[in-house]
Amino acid sequence: MGSIPTLAGVSSRYVQTPRLNIHLLQSGSTDGTPVLFVHGNASSSTFWEETMLALPEGYRALAPDLRGFGDTEDLLIDATRGVGDWVDDLLGLLEVLQTGPVHVVGHSLGGVVVFGLLAERPSALRSVTLVAPGSPYGFGGSGADGRANHPDGAGSGAGVVNPEFARRMGEGDRSSDDPQASPRVVMNSFYWKPPFVPAREEALLSSVLSEKVGPQRYPGDAVPSPHWPGTAPGKFGPVNAISARYAGDLAERVAAASTKPPVLWVRGDSDAIVGDASLFDIGTLGALGAVPGWPGADVFPSQPMVGQVRSVLNGYAASGGSFREVVIEDAGHTPYIEKPEAFSAAFHPHLAGA
Repeated sequence: MGSIPTLAGVSSRYVQTPRLNIHLLQSGSTDGTPVLFVHGNASSSTFWEETMLALPEGYRALAPDLRGFGDTEDLLIDATRGVGDWVDDLLGLLEVLQTGPVHVVGHSLGGVVVFGLLAERPSALRSVTLVAPGSPYGFGGSGADGRANHPDGAGSGAGVVNPEFARRMGEGDRSSDDPQASPRVVMNSFYWKPPFVPAREEALLSSVLSEKVGPQRYPGDAVPSPHWPGTAPGKFGPVNAISARYAGDLAERVAAASTKPPVLWVRGDSDAIVGDASLFDIGTLGALGAVPGWPGADVFPSQPMVGQVRSVLNGYAASGGSFREVVIEDAGHTPYIEKPEAFSAAFHPHLAGA
């Protein structure tokens, strides 16, 4: 059993794969059509429980904790592979479970991992659902064309994470005494649109705090850079893995996928984390004067994350695929928790149609 109690109808188990021991939540019929749920950063499989239970009959929900998160075996993430470690871990899990092709759903960082699955093994996917996905060009440090502002990925990765937030994460801080660094306040301020507070706030906070923290874990290591803001991604940890330095050719590989399952892209209209002027992007913070020395938009613009995702999906459609974009009103970064009925209204027909 995992460390966080589950809802009735959701079971917890461990699955030993050739790569690592994965903690897995599951629900539904064991012979149902499999749906793989991939969580985001500073969260875990716990975030998916209500969505799993809301699936129509005939589906089997599978929600693992990614490497570096939750109750999965604590092994380091090699950030130089981009999302490669997570992609290989998930493919190994599906092989052990003998699922055959799956519907896959990815949220935030998990959306970038799903882009990686789509690029690496599209034949393993029946359909793709992206929920507020990070850009396949990485999180931070790139402009409209997706190219990194600096070759070392400066301005993305572990070095731009608030160290006080990471410290409190590692200490399991459940307080509300710091609006910029308390994990509870950050969760309730940015994961959803205030004043929404989820019914399972304590379980979700436990999920946030379950991420593995340390110099080679969350947020990862950083190296000095001659470019603003003076820090670039190191080689370990989840934030470095989705940095501009290691995104590589992921966007091009998505467009070139040999088979093209249908894609549903769902996002909230008030997302402050993944947006064209994200409050977690160093370019946006520099333009607002929150980070000194900003060299200007011609050198370091705000990353147009939504625009980048749309551009990549347009390329996917132009090369034979298809996608549908759904914007949920009055929702932030986690619309499947904030507006579950609206999310299901888009998600369930997408599964059936595929």
